[in-house]
Amino acid sequence: MARSDNLTGALLMVGAMAGFTLNDTAMKAMAEQVPLYQLLFLRGVLTTLAVGVMAWRMKALMPRLPGSDWWLIGLRVAAETGAAYFFLTALFNMPIANVTAILQALPLTVTLAAALVFREHVGWRRMLAILAGFAGVMLIVRPGASDFNAFSIYALIAVLCVTLRDLATRRLSAAAPSIFVTLVTSAAIMAVFGAASLAAPWAAMGPREIGLTGVAALCIIVGYLCSIMVMRVGEISFIAPFRYTGLLWALLLGWLVFGEWPVWQTLLGAAIVTGSGVFTLYREARLARKTPRVPPPR
Repeated sequence: MARSDNLTGALLMVGAMAGFTLNDTAMKAMAEQVPLYQLLFLRGVLTTLAVGVMAWRMKALMPRLPGSDWWLIGLRVAAETGAAYFFLTALFNMPIANVTAILQALPLTVTLAAALVFREHVGWRRMLAILAGFAGVMLIVRPGASDFNAFSIYALIAVLCVTLRDLATRRLSAAAPSIFVTLVTSAAIMAVFGAASLAAPWAAMGPREIGLTGVAALCIIVGYLCSIMVMRVGEISFIAPFRYTGLLWALLLGWLVFGEWPVWQTLLGAAIVTGSGVFTLYREARLARKTPRVPPPR
């Protein structure tokens, strides 16, 4: 029996989330042995080489882009660089499931930001879902609780950075190939953190650290590939909710690798954020189906 496009898309989304979460796990496993900037640079070298080969094979190395796209790519690079720093700093100092749960607020923040910045319409149902999702985030962060620390704020700043990145991505023209944008972003992060790593001595890396760096690079490349391919098959309304499998991966890997298991408040907050996000994605897809398509200008 032939596999449907929706099932293929769902499997690709699960694969993307597994790739990104395994990358996070490998990076966190080296937190006490290798400085963050050194890790980001070395992973960036491997990732940039692999993505560069893919872009070359896809004939996407030299696209002709309008000036506005270059400004948006620059903004996207800055936001992605900030997200990498704040997210991984939080990850190195917090349970992986907690950080991943906070990151699940992204569909909510992107929807809200698009309404504020681009004047996209957000009905009362989605607005209630966004408010409920933010309440869930507060349950995860729990300001004032005994286990609260500044790194929860770092995770929230990472969410803001990724929101800015996604808003910039929305405004890119169709002339900008996804793989080329990924290549530029990867190369820029490699260069920025490579320069930053020169400010402090590098740590010696044994076979374990070298292997984990390779695993991190391989996993993030798998994540990139799956996230690119998933946009080409199936219905977004069916596929998008599977992005929340990243939280399941984080719970499983956090328990198996680091012996971490979130407290009940974090699990409840994660459930609220996930439910709010799924509802928001469902509403966006339903409204998109109702919106008549405008033919392109001739």
